[in-house]
Amino acid sequence: MYPKGTRMIRKLAALLGVALSITAAPVFAQQNAMRIIVAFPPGGPVDFVARSIAEQLGKELGQRVIVENKAGANGAIAAETVMRAAPDGTTLWLTSVGAAAINPSLYDKLPYDMKADFAPVSQVVNNVELMVVNINDPASDAAQFVAAAKRRSDPTPFASTGIGSIPHFAMEQLKDSGKVNLLHVPYKGAAPAITDLIGGQVAGFFGDVPGLINHVRSGRLKAVGIADSKRHPLLPDVKTLAEQGLPGVDSSNWYALFAPAKTPAATIDRLSAAVRRVVADPKVNERLASNGAQPKSSSPQELAELLDSDTTKWANMIKAKGIKR
Repeated sequence: MYPKGTRMIRKLAALLGVALSITAAPVFAQQNAMRIIVAFPPGGPVDFVARSIAEQLGKELGQRVIVENKAGANGAIAAETVMRAAPDGTTLWLTSVGAAAINPSLYDKLPYDMKADFAPVSQVVNNVELMVVNINDPASDAAQFVAAAKRRSDPTPFASTGIGSIPHFAMEQLKDSGKVNLLHVPYKGAAPAITDLIGGQVAGFFGDVPGLINHVRSGRLKAVGIADSKRHPLLPDVKTLAEQGLPGVDSSNWYALFAPAKTPAATIDRLSAAVRRVVADPKVNERLASNGAQPKSSSPQELAELLDSDTTKWANMIKAKGIKR
């Protein structure tokens, strides 16, 4: 027989062992899961896309996929998390075009380099920019809006989600195409910009279709133009800007997956093939499309080419317009 104190110690040790095994289980599971790092808070459009593909991607790869939100520093926190992760295919970065193709020219210094620190995996969606105006604006389309703006002596206030954002660039393209005087009013995100547009403090706004579709459907905002080469399937009656005599407004906000730079090519190919199957999955495709996004996968090479072309495109605009952050 053990002394009473010894028996008590053994019982406590056993209970502690059980407790440790219970708490360690989810930690171990999380360590062995694939992570999709998102540079935005939960509930936003990039987060929505990440969570829309995570479960099916896990089924394709035979492992759990979790979404981690690393918001802040204009995408740099998320980027650094991924670039410092093990290049074993278990950590991916889902980013919008901004952090990938715009920030390198917008900021003098970045803690990451897209070519040196990341390997392209696949595009996931493309988001078309939609031009909206206040519901009481007499203009029925973008051409009428531009014509009215030209008649004013003062510049027409036009909102964006911030300096160097895709909505900002779409507005700059509209200024050039329509030769119209617009006053850029940058906001910290889409929500305050939309609120002020509904309230009449600004006259117009470009935004991703997923973020605006419900406002248009409910009658809170009026859609007047699509910044794409073709009309949007959820808004078939809204003409493209080119159809209205306003060509050259083509600001697409794509989201894509990147892995750490030294991830083996075979692993990248396996991941890219899995993402293509996920995007083609009817349930995933419908969930993304019904929200206004355009599901679109790609090969790693196609994504690399898209990154190169958009980096050059937006660098040229930033230089020509003297845009600074």
